[in-house]
Amino acid sequence: MFEAVESLLVEHRELEGRLAAPETHADARLAKKLNRRYAELSGIINAWRDWSTLGDDLGAARELASEDPTFAEEAESIAARLPEAEERLRRLLVPRDPADDNDTILEIKSGEGGEESALFAGDLLRMYSRFAERAGWSVEVIDAAESDLGGFKSVTVAVKAKGTPEPGTAPFGLLKFEGGVHRVQRVPVTESQGRVHTSAAGVLVLPEAEQVDVEIHDSDLRIDVYRSSGPGGQSVNTTDSAVRITHVPTGIVASCQNEKSQLQNKEQAMRILRARLLAVAQEEADAAAGEARRSQVRTVDRSERIRTYNFPENRISDHRTGYKAYNLDQVLDGDLRPVLDSCNEADLADRLAALEQ
Repeated sequence: MFEAVESLLVEHRELEGRLAAPETHADARLAKKLNRRYAELSGIINAWRDWSTLGDDLGAARELASEDPTFAEEAESIAARLPEAEERLRRLLVPRDPADDNDTILEIKSGEGGEESALFAGDLLRMYSRFAERAGWSVEVIDAAESDLGGFKSVTVAVKAKGTPEPGTAPFGLLKFEGGVHRVQRVPVTESQGRVHTSAAGVLVLPEAEQVDVEIHDSDLRIDVYRSSGPGGQSVNTTDSAVRITHVPTGIVASCQNEKSQLQNKEQAMRILRARLLAVAQEEADAAAGEARRSQVRTVDRSERIRTYNFPENRISDHRTGYKAYNLDQVLDGDLRPVLDSCNEADLADRLAALEQ
């Protein structure tokens, strides 16, 4: 497995040369892409050098210990550190989903439970927004349909990192396993008898696509305009500014009604459409990377849940990894990292096992 480092060393040197060339930085998208790959390779190569150095030091310490017993303790100390360095390198060498370095688009939709489900969708949005704030990311609402009690029938947001994030810390890579049905158990605000109800909301996580990532022909698009509905400011509900775009070859639809102008809504709908088309293209191109996205539930059915939020017990449970904690209030306030780590660790373990078969 570690033989792969040799080719990565060559690629790392080539990238170093390209990044030093002024013409590279004339293309901002290219420079960003190369910087991401360079940072990823730098992490692997630094881990490989640490592992190699420890191996060399261990050999030297053991050789010296055969002549001078005082070196035996140093050899034992180095030998104890070597497995950790080896495991770190193995993890970094596992092939990554290229989209892990992308920003992400989150879609949250209410499901069974009516107003209670819409309120829970709002709770999920706040949870992700607070987690994003802790991570130093920005959250932009692209489209939203509010419910009567202040929740969301559906809401779509873009989550963006600032600058070039370190490998493994970008929005899509961290949040991609949030896709699926989230179930909530609590006493709804509309319940007068104090009974606990169960409802659900669905989450879809997509890597945000650049215009160059997906080729879309104007002839493949059907664009419909209509009047916005729901709460809105001046002019929002009085003109045909809402836009629905259908990608005819695939049947994929994206819509937006939040902005005041038809042009702005079209631009936002195109962002959503690009993200959805990129996800489909990646599923087709890479079955292994697409498996996680295929597992995201498109229909909000309580029986197909990935996680339960139990308010009476202050408990959160992830049904895929077995993760359970009794700090639901903190998780909903943005302390989501341990839950995310349980999903990403389980995925990494599966990919490591597949490589060793």
